[in-house]
Amino acid sequence: MDPTEPTLNRRHHQRLREIYRSAGWPCQDSLEVELIAAGQVERLRSAEGHETLRLTDAGIQTLAQAFARNQAARSPHEALVEQVAVAMTRAGRLAWRGLALRVPLPRSLLQGLPADVAMAAEPPIASMQLRAFDDETEALQALPDHAWCMACPDVFSIRRSSVEVYLEPVVHEIKVSRADLLGDLKKPAKRAAYLGMAGACWYVLGLDAKGRPVGGPDDVPPECGVMVAREGRLEVLREAPRRAMPRLPLHVWMSLAQATPVVAAHALQQEHLAPSAGNP
Repeated sequence: MDPTEPTLNRRHHQRLREIYRSAGWPCQDSLEVELIAAGQVERLRSAEGHETLRLTDAGIQTLAQAFARNQAARSPHEALVEQVAVAMTRAGRLAWRGLALRVPLPRSLLQGLPADVAMAAEPPIASMQLRAFDDETEALQALPDHAWCMACPDVFSIRRSSVEVYLEPVVHEIKVSRADLLGDLKKPAKRAAYLGMAGACWYVLGLDAKGRPVGGPDDVPPECGVMVAREGRLEVLREAPRRAMPRLPLHVWMSLAQATPVVAAHALQQEHLAPSAGNP
């Protein structure tokens, strides 16, 4: 191997995919130079003098190998998370994976008391969260019987709207094994946190080795909706009850601003279609 030839990494593989999906307009950046030098991409010039890019046979082979490695490395849970997140973007929503959001919960609930006992005589969690984050410095004084809980929903999404009351935040929790589902359902604080940060919460269930759903509506509490992933589709078994949320707390907006939303494949196809400054 030529010592001057660049070692290809994930960013190179991503650019190869983008060039393959697009009309091949050059970006004229360092990644492009390295791919051309490595023989992964070639430059083409039209009769009008317009330069475009095309993957060579070596580039196609590199991309195929990268796809195979990614597919093998992806766990069933990660694959279903990706499927749900992309489905939300195709439905016109903005979706995020792996967010960590704070929610104030009653200490009694965090200490393991049954949810109906812990939440008795408590105000709705959504309104508590809004009040707490109106003034960070007075949050603990305003909620002396509560403590912060970190919640990490698999998928968090909102509508694409500039009107805050129309955002309709939704949480999707992914379960691909029955043991994981039953263990999760024994944690009412986790479920309460999800319901506190969103107007609706769904459990999305995968299939077991025999092709059967790992659970059903009878397993999941009625305050949550239930879907099953079957043959590449998300089938609704029970609708999730929806609650109005007047607005998102400031800290949620800050978390969303610092995170990268999921980009659907059809959006990636358009990303590099526009010509660079040197091309019409």
